[in-house]
Amino acid sequence: MADPLLEEVGALLREVAADVVVPLFRRLDDADISEKAPGEVVTVADRKAEALISAGLRRLRPDSVVVGEEAVAEDPSLLRHLRGAGDVWLVDPVDGTSNFAAGRRPFALMVALLTDGVPAASWVYDPLDGTMATCRVGEGTWLDGTPVRTTEREPLAGALRGTAMTRFLPPDFRRSVEAGGERLGELLPGQHCAGREYLDVLTGAQQFVLFWRTLPWDHAPGTLLVREAGGVARRFDGTDYHPADDGKGLLVAASEEIWDEVRAALLGG
Repeated sequence: MADPLLEEVGALLREVAADVVVPLFRRLDDADISEKAPGEVVTVADRKAEALISAGLRRLRPDSVVVGEEAVAEDPSLLRHLRGAGDVWLVDPVDGTSNFAAGRRPFALMVALLTDGVPAASWVYDPLDGTMATCRVGEGTWLDGTPVRTTEREPLAGALRGTAMTRFLPPDFRRSVEAGGERLGELLPGQHCAGREYLDVLTGAQQFVLFWRTLPWDHAPGTLLVREAGGVARRFDGTDYHPADDGKGLLVAASEEIWDEVRAALLGG
C-alpha cells in the first residue's frame, strides 16, 4: 500500500491514539466523564482526540469540512455537509466510549472521507492491538498494509458466526433476531464498539453484524471497508447504506451469499 493519503491519515490516528487516547485509558477521573445526552457518555479523551484529529485533517485538506461526533453533539446542523460538495471528513475520535470510560476494551479511532457526498476512503484503528484497516473506493481494503478479501475467508467448521447488536432493538424484533440466530450458528451479543465489529468481519473472526442504530460516524468507515473487501452493507430492505440516511437497521456480511442467508434467518426474508 503506497497511498499517501491513506498513510498520512493512518499516521495521524496512530499519533493521536498514542499521545492522548491510550494514556487516558483506565486513568480517567470522575470529572473526566460526563453525559452529553441521557445514556450517552463522553470523556475528555473523546474531545481532545477529536480536536487533534480535526486539526490534522484540515492540514491535509485545507478546503475540507470536518464533521465530528462531539462537534455534532454541540451543533447538529453540521450533518448537512454529508450530502454537500467537496471533501467532508467524518470523525469518531473514540468509538466505544462506554467501554473506554469503564476501562474496558475494545475501542477504536475512525475516520471516513466523503467526496461530493460519496464515501471515498476510510480508516479504522484499534490502538490496543494495533490493527489498522484502510481503503479507497474502487481500490480495495488493506488490513495492516495487506490487501484483504472477506469473500476468501471461510467460516470455521462451516458454521456462521456473527453479532446482533440488540441493545436498541424493539423487544419483539430482538426476540425474533435471537431465535433466528440459533439457526445460523453462533450469535454474539456485541462488543459496544462498531469499529471492532467491522474489523472482526475483515479478519474473519465473524461473518456478519446486525445493527439497529446507524449513526454516520459509527458506520461510514466500516461499511466502506467491508464493501471494498468484497462484502455487503445494506439496510434490511436491501438498499445500500449511505451515511447521510437517518433510517434504522443495517446488516453487514462478508459476502452476498452470507448476507442473503443471514437476512433470511434473522429478518425472515
